[in-house]
Amino acid sequence: MEIFDSVLGNAADADWKRRLEGARIDWLELSQWDAQKNRFRKATAGGRPMAVALERGHSLRNGDILDWNEEERCAVVCRIRLCPVMLLDMSGLASLPAEDALASSVRLGHALGNQHWPAVVKGSTVFVPVSTDKNVAASVMDTHAVPGVSYVFAAGEDVLDLLDEHEARRLFGGAEQGGHSHEHEALLSHGFGREHRHGGGHHEHPCGPHGRRHRGRRHGHHKEL
Repeated sequence: MEIFDSVLGNAADADWKRRLEGARIDWLELSQWDAQKNRFRKATAGGRPMAVALERGHSLRNGDILDWNEEERCAVVCRIRLCPVMLLDMSGLASLPAEDALASSVRLGHALGNQHWPAVVKGSTVFVPVSTDKNVAASVMDTHAVPGVSYVFAAGEDVLDLLDEHEARRLFGGAEQGGHSHEHEALLSHGFGREHRHGGGHHEHPCGPHGRRHRGRRHGHHKEL
C-alpha cells in the first residue's frame, strides 16, 4: 500500500486549476471526521487503496492533491463532505442591559449544552455543526428564543476559511461520534505510518502506474494491517 505523507497542491490554486482542466480525477472521499486525522487508510472512488500519514498537526483540506500522473493526466484529489453549520450571532447582546445579556448568555449555553452540540466561539459568532436535520436545530433555537441572539445556516465548506485549523478540527471533528479514538489507537498499535520496503507490485487503478508521476508520498509499501 502506498503511503502519502504530503500534498502536491490544491485544486483551487490557479496553477493547478489550469493543469487539471480536462484531467481525470480519482476522488478520495473523506468524511468531516476523516479530514481531521493526519493518519488513516482509505480507498479512492476508483478503488485505489491509500494510506495517509501527514506530519503531526496537519490535516487534509478539500481539494488537496495527493497524486498527479502527468502523461495520463490523472490526479487523486480529496473531496471533503462537511455538515452544515449554524451561525449564532451574539452581537445583539451588546445592546441589552448587562444583567439581561448575562442571562441570555446562560440561556444560550444551556440550549446548546442540553443538545450536546459542539461549538466554537469566535468574536461575537458561535459556530455549531448541524449533524441533524436543520429544521430540528431551528426548532430548538426558536423554542429557547434567546434575546439578542439570531441564527442562520451555512454550508460547512463556506465557513471553513473563517476558522483556524484547530477550530475546524474541534468543530467538525466533534460533529461525528463513535469510537474514533479507539480506531486511531489501533492504527498506532499496529505501527501504521512506519515505512516498509518489502517491494511488491503495483495494481492497476484509474491513475495507473505508468508515465511521469508526482506523488505526495514516501516511496514504499506498507504491510497489511
